[in-house]
Amino acid sequence: MSEEITPALFNHLVELAALELSPLEADYLRRELNNQLKAIHELEAMPLDPQTPVASHGVPYPPSHSPALRADQVDPYPDPARLLQTAPEIEDGFIIVPEIPHQKI
Repeated sequence: MSEEITPALFNHLVELAALELSPLEADYLRRELNNQLKAIHELEAMPLDPQTPVASHGVPYPPSHSPALRADQVDPYPDPARLLQTAPEIEDGFIIVPEIPHQKI
Protein backbone atom coordinates (compact mmCIF):
# COMPACT_ATOMS: atom_id res chain seq x y z
CA MET A 1 0.00 0.00 0.00
CA SER A 2 1.38 3.39 -0.93
CA GLU A 3 1.44 6.22 1.56
CA GLU A 4 -1.81 8.15 1.62
CA ILE A 5 -0.32 11.20 3.25
CA THR A 6 2.35 12.24 0.81
CA PRO A 7 5.00 14.80 1.74
CA ALA A 8 3.16 17.41 -0.37
CA LEU A 9 -0.19 16.74 1.34
CA PHE A 10 1.46 16.68 4.76
CA ASN A 11 3.19 20.01 4.12
CA HIS A 12 -0.14 21.50 3.04
CA LEU A 13 -1.83 20.26 6.24
CA VAL A 14 1.03 21.59 8.38
CA GLU A 15 0.66 24.97 6.69
CA LEU A 16 -3.12 25.00 7.24
CA ALA A 17 -2.63 24.14 10.91
CA ALA A 18 0.11 26.80 11.21
CA LEU A 19 2.47 24.29 12.82
CA GLU A 20 6.20 24.74 13.10
CA LEU A 21 7.88 21.36 12.84
CA SER A 22 11.51 20.46 12.41
CA PRO A 23 12.23 18.12 9.48
CA LEU A 24 12.71 15.28 11.98
CA GLU A 25 9.39 16.01 13.71
CA ALA A 26 7.59 16.33 10.38
CA ASP A 27 8.95 13.03 9.10
CA TYR A 28 8.01 11.25 12.34
CA LEU A 29 4.48 12.71 12.43
CA ARG A 30 3.78 11.93 8.76
CA ARG A 31 5.01 8.35 9.26
CA GLU A 32 2.80 7.94 12.36
CA LEU A 33 -0.27 9.31 10.58
CA ASN A 34 0.28 6.86 7.73
CA ASN A 35 0.62 4.03 10.27
CA GLN A 36 -2.72 5.05 11.79
CA LEU A 37 -4.38 5.02 8.37
CA LYS A 38 -2.86 1.60 7.68
CA ALA A 39 -4.37 0.27 10.95
CA ILE A 40 -7.76 1.76 10.03
CA HIS A 41 -7.67 0.05 6.62
CA GLU A 42 -6.77 -3.26 8.28
CA LEU A 43 -9.79 -2.93 10.56
CA GLU A 44 -12.02 -2.03 7.61
CA ALA A 45 -10.86 -5.15 5.76
CA MET A 46 -11.99 -7.52 8.53
CA PRO A 47 -15.09 -9.45 7.50
CA LEU A 48 -18.06 -8.95 9.79
CA ASP A 49 -21.29 -10.87 10.05
CA PRO A 50 -24.00 -8.72 8.42
CA GLN A 51 -26.10 -9.21 11.56
CA THR A 52 -23.48 -7.52 13.74
CA PRO A 53 -25.01 -4.30 15.08
CA VAL A 54 -23.19 -1.05 14.59
CA ALA A 55 -21.80 0.26 17.87
CA SER A 56 -20.26 3.57 18.84
CA HIS A 57 -19.07 2.20 22.18
CA GLY A 58 -17.87 -1.26 23.06
CA VAL A 59 -19.80 -1.43 26.33
CA PRO A 60 -23.54 -0.79 26.58
CA TYR A 61 -24.13 2.34 28.65
CA PRO A 62 -27.88 2.77 29.11
CA PRO A 63 -29.32 6.11 30.27
CA SER A 64 -30.30 4.49 33.57
CA HIS A 65 -26.57 4.24 34.41
CA SER A 66 -25.82 7.84 33.42
CA PRO A 67 -25.60 10.55 36.05
CA ALA A 68 -28.32 13.18 35.97
CA LEU A 69 -27.52 16.28 33.92
CA ARG A 70 -26.54 19.25 36.02
CA ALA A 71 -27.95 22.70 35.47
CA ASP A 72 -25.71 25.25 33.78
CA GLN A 73 -24.26 27.68 36.26
CA VAL A 74 -22.56 30.98 35.54
CA ASP A 75 -19.67 31.82 37.84
CA PRO A 76 -18.37 35.27 36.88
CA TYR A 77 -14.69 35.93 37.40
CA PRO A 78 -14.34 37.99 40.60
CA ASP A 79 -11.89 40.57 39.19
CA PRO A 80 -12.15 40.87 35.37
CA ALA A 81 -10.16 44.13 35.35
CA ARG A 82 -7.16 42.30 36.78
CA LEU A 83 -7.52 39.58 34.20
CA LEU A 84 -7.69 42.11 31.36
CA GLN A 85 -4.46 43.75 32.58
CA THR A 86 -2.57 40.70 31.34
CA ALA A 87 -3.98 40.95 27.80
CA PRO A 88 -1.71 42.58 25.21
CA GLU A 89 -4.61 44.58 23.73
CA ILE A 90 -8.16 45.27 24.93
CA GLU A 91 -11.09 47.31 23.69
CA ASP A 92 -14.39 47.97 25.52
CA GLY A 93 -13.58 45.26 28.04
CA PHE A 94 -12.82 42.61 25.40
CA ILE A 95 -9.48 41.03 24.55
CA ILE A 96 -8.38 41.85 21.00
CA VAL A 97 -6.78 38.92 19.19
CA PRO A 98 -4.79 39.18 15.98
CA GLU A 99 -6.61 38.25 12.80
CA ILE A 100 -5.68 34.88 11.37
CA PRO A 101 -4.56 35.27 7.76
CA HIS A 102 -6.58 33.15 5.34
CA GLN A 103 -5.53 32.07 1.89
CA LYS A 104 -7.63 30.93 -1.03
CA ILE A 105 -6.63 27.48 -2.23
